[in-house]
Amino acid sequence: MRDWYHFGAEYHPEFTWWCETPWDKLNKALEGHNRFLEETIGEIDPKDKDRLIGNPIGLDGLLAALRHERIAYTPVELITIAEREFAWCDKERVRAATELGLDGDWRAAQNKVRSIQVPPGEQPDLILELADEATEFFEARDLLTIPEHCKQTWRMQMMSAERQRFSPYFTGGEVISIAYPTRSMEHDAKMQSMRGNNRHFSRATVHHELIPGHHLQGYMAHRWNTHRGLFRTPFLVEGWALYWKLRLWDLDFAQCPEDEIGMLFWRSHRCARILFSLNYHLGNWSAKECVDFLVDRVGHDRRNATAEVHRSIQGGYGPLYQVAYMIGGLQLRALHNELVTPGTWTERDFHDTVLKQNSIPVEYIRAAMGTENLTRDFPVTWRFAD
Repeated sequence: MRDWYHFGAEYHPEFTWWCETPWDKLNKALEGHNRFLEETIGEIDPKDKDRLIGNPIGLDGLLAALRHERIAYTPVELITIAEREFAWCDKERVRAATELGLDGDWRAAQNKVRSIQVPPGEQPDLILELADEATEFFEARDLLTIPEHCKQTWRMQMMSAERQRFSPYFTGGEVISIAYPTRSMEHDAKMQSMRGNNRHFSRATVHHELIPGHHLQGYMAHRWNTHRGLFRTPFLVEGWALYWKLRLWDLDFAQCPEDEIGMLFWRSHRCARILFSLNYHLGNWSAKECVDFLVDRVGHDRRNATAEVHRSIQGGYGPLYQVAYMIGGLQLRALHNELVTPGTWTERDFHDTVLKQNSIPVEYIRAAMGTENLTRDFPVTWRFAD
């Protein structure tokens, strides 16, 4: 309503003459209704911005959502998969910490890596450096097609302090939003923002948001099978970016143990997202227990862990969104193993084809690439993680 009013106000004198007074009354009424919805219905205290409020959907809700996303696993089975992947991360974190001379203490290794930061004001330069590095890595290995125009059209913006309460790390696509301290933050919040967005954590994030991650993904989605945008699913959108975290580990993208610690932090975090989000929606864990879990098992600073849980349970995301990263990545890895490992497809053809299918469930992409014959009542049966 506000957008509608300001479109005509002042530009058409007669519109303003008739509508200004009734609009002022309506605007006040709508603002009052907004407060009623937030404070009375939503139980949100505007003075307590850090309160964690969510709405667990229960087992039946999760099962229905999983069927809709064509995931042939129960929540309990997905938790088991996440625990298996987490155990691998723990083993590798101990190994990398040992290589750093820290006797297998991965928490000490993460703290060491967190201290390797660029000064305030220099984070955009680091992002550009890391973006160019990732693009060159992919092109040198002929892993996929990166259009020249795509390389030139991404942009940066700095996150506000308010937004970092929900997104303490980078987000991205055509525009990468950079999380780094602003002067309005409390000193401890500034330091946690710098620690959480250090050089080696960022090196494992920039390619997720830009190339080959969300920016390239979005670039191709605007040009191929655009009608499928109606069926957009995080299991492909986030799964694609997470898949490259798995592949880059296998391709020795890490240049040193510090890089490995950065990559393992995010990989363990994706496992943790499955565990805390499903346990929350099953009613097994409270929001506070989710925060504690991220601090204790992943190694987040508490402010950043709280922001992650905020984002998950009340940030406008669906209940399976946090599950979609790792599970979608495992789907694409399984499809890669089916088609590329035996030599049926080249790396470039495989990845280009996945991108051109646009954002539909990975099981349908698998069918489109010749592994299944679709029927009208195509069953949800693909056991990609067994």
